[in-house]
Amino acid sequence: MTYTLKEMMALAAARQIRNQDIVFCGTGISMVAAMAAKHIHAPDATIFFETGAIDSCLKDLPLAVSDPRVMHRASMFCSLADSFGFMQNRKTGQNIVGIVGAAQIDPYGNLNSTSIGDYHAPTARFPGSGGACDVACFVNNNIVFMKLEKRKFVPTLSYRTSPGWLDGYDSRKKAGLPGSGPSMVITDMGILGFDRVTRRMKLDYLYEGITADAVQERISFDIDLSSARPFKPPTPEELNVLRETIDPEKLILN
Repeated sequence: MTYTLKEMMALAAARQIRNQDIVFCGTGISMVAAMAAKHIHAPDATIFFETGAIDSCLKDLPLAVSDPRVMHRASMFCSLADSFGFMQNRKTGQNIVGIVGAAQIDPYGNLNSTSIGDYHAPTARFPGSGGACDVACFVNNNIVFMKLEKRKFVPTLSYRTSPGWLDGYDSRKKAGLPGSGPSMVITDMGILGFDRVTRRMKLDYLYEGITADAVQERISFDIDLSSARPFKPPTPEELNVLRETIDPEKLILN
């Protein structure tokens, strides 16, 4: 391949962003994906951050949501409460795309970014939700970034930080959650979706040179592999935008 799997992940997410979407952006590869979408096919998409910058220009790649570069020529600087209110607004919320990550994910897309093991005596402690729980609860198009590893894709979470499809079927609706649940999980080997009825994770797309069995080997629970199909590899134009315009110093796409 003439591209890295991390570049493929960024472009896979970028392709989900439409021209009128509002993108709630986190740190790292999700920021690269949002910038790629604006440069390639969605120039009118609006990027905003939990730190209060709305409609940022993003001339240079920020390294975190607290990086001052997220404020460059933004349409508005607001508070944390204002940015979350913007995300939860019923009118604007219909077009919002949330991109989040986590330490663990279960078969129904519930996420853990809090701790591993017993909560009061964990083997690992993480930063926690940040804005991820709000994204999971209120955003209609919720995209998850995860590297495929058995320790990350687990049958049961140590702690549920952000709700996905809860226990499957209509359990999310019964819980009163207004968002539509996670739409996909973009990994370094392919893209996972969720069954329309059971809401259990399944394999939708495979990257070039990756097999369905190789994906299943890196997941600690069984998934449906029957509907997997090839995912379009990056074009030279897409790769040029990533490498020459967005991250020429390979700060994130290393």
